[in-house]
Amino acid sequence: MIKKSYLFLDTITNKIDIKGRVSIPADYRLIFEEKQTELILYRSFKYPCIEGCTSDLLENLANKIDAVFDDFSLEQDNLTSLIYADSKIFVPDSTGRISLTPKLITHAQLSDVAAFVGKGKTFQIWQPTLLEQHLEGVRKKAFQNPPTLSKKGEENL
Repeated sequence: MIKKSYLFLDTITNKIDIKGRVSIPADYRLIFEEKQTELILYRSFKYPCIEGCTSDLLENLANKIDAVFDDFSLEQDNLTSLIYADSKIFVPDSTGRISLTPKLITHAQLSDVAAFVGKGKTFQIWQPTLLEQHLEGVRKKAFQNPPTLSKKGEENL
C-alpha cells in the first residue's frame, strides 16, 4: 500500500476577483478535506506574503512554543502575537474559493492574481512578481552557498 502524502507542493497561480475571492488549489483543498482540518492564513512576519497551514500544524506549533519559552516571557508573547493574533480560519465555499481579508491582500500586495507556493507542511500566497524576485534571490544564494541537510545532533562532516 502506498503511503498518502500530505505535503503542499507546486506553485499554482489563480485569479483574484474584484471581491477578493480566490480559489484554493484543488490539491491543497484535498489535504484539508482528507486530514479533516481547517485552513489557517496569517500575514508572514518574514516576507510580503500570506502564510497558510492546517489548524493541526498551528496547534503543534503552539505546543512547541509552550515547551521552549517560559510562560509570559517577552519572546513567547512576541512570537504568539506575530502568529496567532493575526491568524484566521477560512472555510472555502462550494467552489473552493475563500475571501481574502483586506489586511492580507494589502500585506501581500495582491491585486488580480495570487501564486500559491507549496512549502511542504505549509504554503504561502504571493504576488507573482514579488515571488519571482524572492526566488531569484534564494536561488542566487543557493548557488553561492548550496544548502545541506544534517541529522539533528550531528555535525556536517
